[in-house]
Amino acid sequence: MTIDTSIDNDRGADDGEGNGAPAVPALGPVLRSVRDSRKVSRERLAFNAGVSSSYITHLEKGARDRPTREVLDAIIRYLDRVAPLSIEDRRQLRDLAGLTVSGCPPLDELRAAVTPELRELLDRPLPAAITAVGGCVLACNPGWERAFPGMGQGVNQFHWLFGCELARRAMVDWEDDTTVSVRAFRLAVGGFGGAETFAELLDGLSRYPDFRRIWGDGEVASFPPMWRIRLRDLGNGTVRTVLVQTGVVHTGAHPGWLVSQFLIPVPT
Repeated sequence: MTIDTSIDNDRGADDGEGNGAPAVPALGPVLRSVRDSRKVSRERLAFNAGVSSSYITHLEKGARDRPTREVLDAIIRYLDRVAPLSIEDRRQLRDLAGLTVSGCPPLDELRAAVTPELRELLDRPLPAAITAVGGCVLACNPGWERAFPGMGQGVNQFHWLFGCELARRAMVDWEDDTTVSVRAFRLAVGGFGGAETFAELLDGLSRYPDFRRIWGDGEVASFPPMWRIRLRDLGNGTVRTVLVQTGVVHTGAHPGWLVSQFLIPVPT
């Protein structure tokens, strides 16, 4: 079993105000947004990438969504020369073009992929959980459930964050922490099956106005390997700071689809 604690989440719309399901990111709109932000015309981008302007038009309109790696790399190189692209933006463009991970295991297979060896991680004295990409808690220990009341096995982390009243009470910096979580999820969508994988989840999350608002800003982010958050004990009201150590499980039946999370106390 291999767990990479340098989180591999940099794989990824609704306008934030509508009531429909948030749109799953697609290559065309994302490419156009990146191009427009650099004030680059389709013709100029096409010339520098070695393709026709009609090809760029087809890409942005969704008539073509699977460019070759060579073409996409040429597009990325030129846009990066105009104004540097972040690692997340580069990865999202490649993901949405289908040049990284493809295919999506069913949730029941992901549950079965939590082997006895993985479950041993939950025997540590630290609050811990094994989750699926997309936020479903596949397994957790009692310390995790005490830290996040109501977020036990079988609960989706995003539904907990936005739909459980206890979340806003337990997470001191709820707005900041949920913003990072949603942006990281938006980035992951492209690399883990896109609409086919997450459309149902996004449809369910669309009933939360705060989720639509954060998703609608179009921003993406990566989780750092160690993420500092503040938690409130709902029993006595005390606040503690912990580091969330996140790692991707790269072995087993579905490498890359399971994520380990540990809460490490920060000395006061």
